[in-house]
Amino acid sequence: MFPFDPFSSRLPGLELSPQEVARYSRHLIMPEVALDGQKRLKAARVLLIGAGGLGSPLGLYLAAAGVGRIGLVDFDVVDFSNLQRQVLHGTADVGRPKLQSAKDHLHAINPEVQIDLHETRLTAANALAMFEPYDIIIDGTDNFPTRYLVNDACVLLHKPNVYGSIFRFDGQASVFFPPGGPCYRCLYPEPPPPGEVPSCAEGGVLGILPGLIGCIQATEAVKLILGKGTPLIGRLVLYDALQMTFQEFKVRRNPQCPMCGDQPTITKLIDYDQFCGIRGEEAPAPATAENQWETTVEELKRRLDRHEDLFILDVRNPEEYQICRIPGSTLLPLPQLAQRFGELDPARELIVHCKSGMRSLKATQFLRAQGFRNVKNLKGGILAWADKIDPAMPQY
Repeated sequence: MFPFDPFSSRLPGLELSPQEVARYSRHLIMPEVALDGQKRLKAARVLLIGAGGLGSPLGLYLAAAGVGRIGLVDFDVVDFSNLQRQVLHGTADVGRPKLQSAKDHLHAINPEVQIDLHETRLTAANALAMFEPYDIIIDGTDNFPTRYLVNDACVLLHKPNVYGSIFRFDGQASVFFPPGGPCYRCLYPEPPPPGEVPSCAEGGVLGILPGLIGCIQATEAVKLILGKGTPLIGRLVLYDALQMTFQEFKVRRNPQCPMCGDQPTITKLIDYDQFCGIRGEEAPAPATAENQWETTVEELKRRLDRHEDLFILDVRNPEEYQICRIPGSTLLPLPQLAQRFGELDPARELIVHCKSGMRSLKATQFLRAQGFRNVKNLKGGILAWADKIDPAMPQY
């Protein structure tokens, strides 16, 4: 067992009430938990980054297990599209801040637990101060900048990072905790190029999947708190829901890792959006290059109303095309574009769109590289069309 014991100083004088004894009785009769272990759970302080798909089972089971203090970091509101997997929220919570919904549901399960709400975006400016009061950090995020930020802050503060990731039918989990094990950068030294790995919003996710991966993360956190079992330090678990298989891979600490290596070159938090090649939301795109090749949904609607000769190219997947489509559009999924672009007429003006504009931007860049000069990307994609042109269109 990897040595991890930040709780000893909090245990003297800590007792369980009769109600807590009744609540945790199935723990108390297990020799691996018993009274001392339940007190350790009560003394523990755990921070969950995200109150969504992974954060839902994490919050539910850690609160039910009796973790004494749970911090939640999120700044989003509950959306209908969340309900398929984010079981911490219900239909009546749509439109509410996720943290308020989460707090209500967690206290309904266990009113003895202290819930801290951090309703803010996690950044390099606030991460260290936010993480400091907690013993364990659990990463339930869905984007690379935040994963690298969580990792680096945990390494600097010497706190375990309980990691989980989901996509479509696949999930993975590990515990990153140098120096006894690797950090996230040892496994993924560099982020993928922007747009190369689709998000769950673009690629989808089986609603049940975050429940399973989140439960694995919750189990690892409880094991660390109890000091029992063998944690996933130095091991990466891969889960394939379609095949119902688990695989385990060894992950070794990289002595040359810039974060946790023998001679680290990263000694403070950095700009993680820049590191991952993502333009900050606060800075508008310069009026050059790609956005000169963009058009808006309002302009497209005006031109369609004038019956101009436009070819609207939809590069989404067929499953998305079945949900909704812009009238008159032609489907050619992005993965097939390189083999089928010869079917397109370079003489016609092409308006390319996807769900939000990212995949269609890649398609526009590809077509321009093939000699198409009369091609534009539809800014905001079909979501912008639904918001501004056709409110009756289903959104997903």
